[in-house]
Amino acid sequence: MTQALYRKWRPRTWDDVVGQQHVIQTLRNAVAAERVAHAYLFAGPRGTGKTTTARLLAKAVNCLEPDPAQRPCDRCDHCEAINAGRFMDLIEIDAASNTSVDDIRELRDKIAFAPSQGRYKVYIIDEVHMLSTAAFNALLKTLEEPPSHAIFVLATTEIHKIPATVLSRCQRYEFRRIPVAEMTTYLQRIVEGEGLEAEPQALQWLARQATGSLRDAISLLDQMASTGKPITVGLAREVLGTAEEQTVGALVEALLARESARGLELIHTALDGGADPRQLARQVVAYLRQLLLTQTGNADLLDVPPEARPALAQQAQAFDLPDLLRAIRAFTHAAAEARADWHPGLPLEMAFLESLTPPEAAPQPPSASSTGGAAEPEPSRQRPAPAPPAPSSRETAAAPAANALTLETVASQWENILAAVDDGLRALLKQQGAGPVAVSHHTVTIGLRGEPATRGLLLQPARQEALRQACARVLGRPVAVVLKAMPGKGEIDPEVLAGHPLARVAVELGGKIVQTQPRKVSSSS
Repeated sequence: MTQALYRKWRPRTWDDVVGQQHVIQTLRNAVAAERVAHAYLFAGPRGTGKTTTARLLAKAVNCLEPDPAQRPCDRCDHCEAINAGRFMDLIEIDAASNTSVDDIRELRDKIAFAPSQGRYKVYIIDEVHMLSTAAFNALLKTLEEPPSHAIFVLATTEIHKIPATVLSRCQRYEFRRIPVAEMTTYLQRIVEGEGLEAEPQALQWLARQATGSLRDAISLLDQMASTGKPITVGLAREVLGTAEEQTVGALVEALLARESARGLELIHTALDGGADPRQLARQVVAYLRQLLLTQTGNADLLDVPPEARPALAQQAQAFDLPDLLRAIRAFTHAAAEARADWHPGLPLEMAFLESLTPPEAAPQPPSASSTGGAAEPEPSRQRPAPAPPAPSSRETAAAPAANALTLETVASQWENILAAVDDGLRALLKQQGAGPVAVSHHTVTIGLRGEPATRGLLLQPARQEALRQACARVLGRPVAVVLKAMPGKGEIDPEVLAGHPLARVAVELGGKIVQTQPRKVSSSS
């Protein structure tokens, strides 16, 4: 079986470690001066070298090289045994699968035994934040007073979950995300060592996609190499399902221009072209973050080519900061959304439309007191917008019958009503296939035939009020608006079944309703 590139190219000496010189130099000095501590805590994002550095420390303290400053030599028996995974005194524990207090007690009982091969027994506990509270308590005494032959290295990606009592007993080192330039250089080194063919732009693009994790970047390179083709930017986009930078930029331009139809079209075109929805959402968030840093005067923090900076500056100036923050939040939510896998483009569409929605019309989170902390329930079938003041009896009597509001009148003015609302609301109405289905007195009932997932956005009070005002302006009279969920193709209107118990039984037994008639009311009463 072929060895994965990230394992094959794992650093074997201090000089091989990428992007963590602030940690490596300190540990190197400690080994050279033979002042190694008994407990270390390595914290930082995944794939930045925490476990690799812990293994290098284990090699250094057990290396047979006479000169401490040259350890690890990567040539002696002990170094080669650690490289091959057969060094008895290096014990690696995955805290994610060994979380109980019994696991730590077993470790504590064995730690008293002297090393089998080397000078020190080195315990590497990976993902240490996964330990239970009882397990941490069992570990405390050992961390505080370990045997002289034992060294602990704790590694974690979530340092905020480590108890303060454990933190105080360790030397703490923070690992940073690795810069794109350093990752690109290391990927080029792997390409040359493996005899691969790759464009420099493709390696830089892979490094950007890895978001600071060198292991992720090497894994992406491994994935590209498995295709057997020269590694190009186009191949990387095809294999990883990412959209073109031009698409992301055009989507942000549509957001700035408030062109909802164009934005949705760009999303659909990208998805039809093979882009992964979540990856596309992440790309939009990354792009918007660049605009945010540019707008706030931190453009020097960006790792983008010089020729791209003027366009970023222009777009950043065009955004209002609250709108930019709202868009970042919306697309971040879309990138993490997992409930709409049945319609993968839906979170992106909702994020784009929510980014166009004015703050006063933005959806409000459900109240914990009203929902008990659970998700907001499915909206009721009918929820009227606030009704206008009812006309007086004298005004009603004076209104001529010829001017009575009818369904035909509303239907003929529906396109004008759509034109009277903002882009975001108009896009939602069209997506729902909205249209007038009934008129009674001063109440207009609008039928909704789209998916329930986006229907809830229309049921927000601010949007209902905006629709009511548009109807009133176009129709020239005060009206109330009711939104009603209509049955889809092949579905039965629940109101029909509610009023006809026999029909409900027939449908449950496999029957179909082909025609409905109003029930007759007896006049005997």
